[in-house]
Amino acid sequence: MSFYKIRLLTAGESHGPALTAILEGLPAHIPVSREKLQHQMRRRQLGYGRGARMKIETDEVEITAGLRFGKTLGSPIAFNIHNRDFQNWENTMNIWQKPVESKRAVHRPRPGHADLAGGLKLGDKDLRNILERASARESASRTAAGSVCRQLLERVGVEIASHVTRIGSVCLQKRDVSWQNIQKVQDSEQFRCVDPLIEQKMIEEVNAAIQERETLGGEFDVVVRNVPPGLGSHIQWDRKLDGRIAQCVLSVPAVKAVSIGDAIEQASSAGSQAHDEILYEAKRGFFRNTNRAGGLEGGITNGEEIRVTGFMKPLSTLMKPLQSVDVLTKEAEEAVVERSDVCAVPAAAVVAEAMMALVITDALLEKFSSDTLEELLAALDYYRSQISQY
Repeated sequence: MSFYKIRLLTAGESHGPALTAILEGLPAHIPVSREKLQHQMRRRQLGYGRGARMKIETDEVEITAGLRFGKTLGSPIAFNIHNRDFQNWENTMNIWQKPVESKRAVHRPRPGHADLAGGLKLGDKDLRNILERASARESASRTAAGSVCRQLLERVGVEIASHVTRIGSVCLQKRDVSWQNIQKVQDSEQFRCVDPLIEQKMIEEVNAAIQERETLGGEFDVVVRNVPPGLGSHIQWDRKLDGRIAQCVLSVPAVKAVSIGDAIEQASSAGSQAHDEILYEAKRGFFRNTNRAGGLEGGITNGEEIRVTGFMKPLSTLMKPLQSVDVLTKEAEEAVVERSDVCAVPAAAVVAEAMMALVITDALLEKFSSDTLEELLAALDYYRSQISQY
């Protein structure tokens, strides 16, 4: 997508030498912690039901430009993540020379993946040219870039977390989970579900899917806290922050739908039950006792928590492949089997956190355009003082 104040470009194939990202537009003087960056990269690799690839890759991020002595320079930041598995794919993914025989060419597209659609688009019959870039491996680049944006947001008091609410048929019934309970599960290596009993059922659901050689999707919530009111705009359709958030979360691999606040429930409720009444106290200013809008009204943040739900389909690579057609012979064949996860919902939620960090950072800099962190903090302090007197 196109941001307004920042730019992000990623490159790299799933089994190529490395993943690359360039992030431009952040103010100078932002302290960046290598430990916090690597922590987010590690979180993306966690979750019950992940595949063997997570045991191979360490996702160590190398920053080669844009930082000096641990602070941003205001210039583009360049990220590099080496693919350790490239040593096993060097012949197949050679940049310069085509091997005499390619044993990993792909001619049987997987239903649900970009294989066939991308092959038709580019005219490629070896669909590895498509699937290598369409792979969710690319999301590691965005997680790295989002982690740096997240560290900027921390400086202005904005926090981001996620939790898993559904795996397959197993669903968390209580959806209005408190920030404190969400925070408690952030470093979980299972599903980051706030209910241990439900999480155990999720594990059992994945175990059953493994036996059936199936894959599972699910749902996750991303929560952004302490966002100042007034980010985004009601003036033009493409400036509405809810639309920009939806595009960011929908760009996460295998996410097919997004809900903000109680949007799904509101579709079948009366207006009196769909909106958040406005209250006022001298010490608190304007506030709400409910947050059905998910922190956004008219495309603008209203000061409440931003709450977004992502709906992830089951992954398209099955160990028990679906019916397909060989693009060379046009004969009916089973789809190709590539290495895959059984379930990657917790990982998708971490990538969605990174995308939320990027889009909220963009909206923040759109309203408080600043060359340095100090200018941004001063502008935000002044704005908050003006709001308190509204």
